[in-house]
Parts: sequence; structure tokens; C-alpha cells
Amino acid sequence: MAVPLLDLKAQYATIRDDVVAALMGVVDAQAFILGEPVSELEREVAALSQTRYAVGCANGTDALLLALRAVDVQPGDEVVTTPFTFFATAGAVHNVGGRPVFVDIDPRTFNIDPSGVAAAVSPKTKAVIAVDLFGQMAAIEQVTAAAGGHAVIEDAAQTIGASRMIDGRRVMAGEAATIGTFSFFPSKNLGGYGDGGMAVTQDDVLFDLLMKLRTHGGRKTYYHEIVGYNSRLDALQAAVLRAKLPHLEGWSAGRRRNAAYYDAAFADVADIVTPYIEPANTSIYNQYTIRVPNRDALQEHLKSKGIGSSVYYPLPLHLQPCFSYLGYREGQCPESERAAREVLSLPIYPELTTTQLDEVIGVVRAFYGR
Repeated sequence: MAVPLLDLKAQYATIRDDVVAALMGVVDAQAFILGEPVSELEREVAALSQTRYAVGCANGTDALLLALRAVDVQPGDEVVTTPFTFFATAGAVHNVGGRPVFVDIDPRTFNIDPSGVAAAVSPKTKAVIAVDLFGQMAAIEQVTAAAGGHAVIEDAAQTIGASRMIDGRRVMAGEAATIGTFSFFPSKNLGGYGDGGMAVTQDDVLFDLLMKLRTHGGRKTYYHEIVGYNSRLDALQAAVLRAKLPHLEGWSAGRRRNAAYYDAAFADVADIVTPYIEPANTSIYNQYTIRVPNRDALQEHLKSKGIGSSVYYPLPLHLQPCFSYLGYREGQCPESERAAREVLSLPIYPELTTTQLDEVIGVVRAFYGR
């Protein structure tokens, strides 16, 4: 039985009428750029994130770019972040003229090591980007303490709706950072039918800057206070996302249920390290990522049986050719490098049936002779 890594058609079948009605509402109104659907989505995402403001933009990468500009990262400024993440995190730093400074990860969570952040902060540091990887939040309160008063951007592209207990209170992804950023890429837990992104903040001044930056540097048409970008979330994407948003928590609960099923099934397989979720965290399992020996051979075995999988991420950013000018060498972020050799993500989407889960489990266990 073939089991894809992700089956968006299965999700669409459950919400088709709502999505089509939302899309046709925008088509009938013939108002496609920003407008009320975007404003309504911004209000709803701000409420979900427990933030005062949300600003929609063209994609998750732009959300990072706008955030870096809003906290005034200038050419030559250093931004501390993790090398074990999607390229956009460090690419956005480079594209505003900043210099990425890479800090290794906690090998259990794959998230940035706060002690490494503290060691990396220097007089040149302007900001820190903490990435929430695979669906669970980074230790944002520890990263903030380690940042020494510098701005903390939470790259929450994989954690919308995730939360963390901090000082006895449940804090949502994006809530506690200087600016939090989300991606609505179609494969995300809350994904659009194309690109989309959003930044959230509690700060009045940063909100105003983000609003200007996304529309060529001004909030009044044809008046430009700063040089910004054309990074607007279009109304069609906002309509799709608003139709899907009420289902988000149910979908995330389904992912947690499937993760627990995998955890139990692999518990007696010594070669498989299942995801570690910090007790303070409630993960949304954007990915279910195991660590295994012979990862590439396992992936080939899964492929031969029709089981989808993916490697997030096969080459850490500090070793990417485009960042060779930074001078990093193999061995400088050993946990990130080891993770890149061992991680494999299995199907986790909420529409998976028990039969499909059992198929994935059976193929993986057979590879390890169980």
C-alpha cells in the first residue's frame, strides 16, 4: 500500500465546500489584494497567538525579512541563529545585509541551544532568530535571557498553534518574541493554496514598521516614509486560510494522535529514536522526525515500498556553499551535522488511517528486523 508523505487532497475533501465558498466570495467582490479578508485573518491569527498585532505578507521568508528590517538589522550586523533549519532563516539575514552567526542545537529537540546563544552574543549582535523546528517551540524564554536584551525573532513557520508553559502560563508560538513569523506554505499545518506569511508582535512601533515595510514603505498610498517591499498577502489566500483556521486545532490533535501511535509502535526498536517533546511544550507535529542509523538505506527501502518520507535537512546551513564566506568548517556544529545524517520524517498528516499508519510502521520495523 502506497502512503504519501502528505496528502493535501484528503484534507481538501473534508473542507471543499467551505473553501470554494470563501474563494468565490473574493472573486465576486473582485478585490484581490489585502482588503477585509486579510484584515480578518490578521485579527484571528493575532487572537490565536495571543499577540496585539498581526501583519500578513507574501510568504514566510518575507515575514523574516520584514522582521529583520523592523528590528533595524543593518549591513554588517550579526544575527545569531541555528544552522539546522530551512534556508530562509539565514538567507533572510544575508539579504538584509546581516551576517549569520550559527549556534548548535539541542540534540533532543533539534532547536537552538540557549547556552550557545549566550556564548555567541557579541558587540556586533543585533538580533537572535530562534527557530521552532518540526512543530515544537524553542525554549523562547531561555533564548531571550541569553540574548542579553537584543531583539528575538521567533521563526514559527512550523508551529502556528503550538504552545509552551512558561512561568506557569501557556504561551503561544509567536507570543513571547519581539516578532514572531509564520509561513502558510501549502504543506504547513495551516497552509494556503499558494504562498503566504505573517508576522506578529506586541509592540506598537514594530507593528507600524511592519505595515509600512510590506507596502513599499508607506501606509498611505503614494506616500513613502521608508523604502520597503511589495510583500502583500492576497485576499484569495487569506480566504482559504480563514476557511481552514477553525480546523487547525483538530488537525494538530490528529497529528499528536498519530505521533503517539508511532511512538508506541517503535518503542521496542533500539535503532529508532522517536521525537522528544519537552514537557513544557505542546507540539503540533509539523513533521514526525525520527533519528536512525543507515538513514539513507531506510529511506530507499521506504521508497521501494511506496512509503513517502523526507530528510529535513540534509546539509546544515553553516556548510552550505553559499555561506562559505563565513568561514565555518565541518565539526563546528557537531549536533547539527549529526542530525543531518540521521533524521528522517515519516507521514504524520491527520487524515492518515490506522491501516496506513500500520503500513508505515510495518515497513520501518521490517527494515530493522523487527
